[in-house]
Amino acid sequence: MDQRRHPRFPVRFHSSFSSVNLVAGDGIVVDLSLRGCGILSSIDILPGTTLELRIYTPSSEGPLTVGQAVVRWCRSARVGLEFLSLQPGEWARLQEVVKELNRQPYERTSEDGEGAGT
Repeated sequence: MDQRRHPRFPVRFHSSFSSVNLVAGDGIVVDLSLRGCGILSSIDILPGTTLELRIYTPSSEGPLTVGQAVVRWCRSARVGLEFLSLQPGEWARLQEVVKELNRQPYERTSEDGEGAGT
């Protein structure tokens, strides 16, 4: 049963992470919500590990930094993270990214085919 309170949106954003336990690596964020994300990574990370996460969104502002994210689960090279703390400016950026992801399916045009008129 899915108990998430916030919808997750499929994405493909590069990410990097590190922790005080010297765990560090890169990954691909494959889904994103206001409270967490899923990452594909070849790095083994134990549940309960706290990370600093940097998500490289298409914006030009540099990476979105999550000060503290905790690993909730890890299986088959996929890691589930819950966001614990973000600076206020980073929280506002995350909200904008998720707002745009929520809006995208409704703003698509017929650019890729029928009715495009090109």
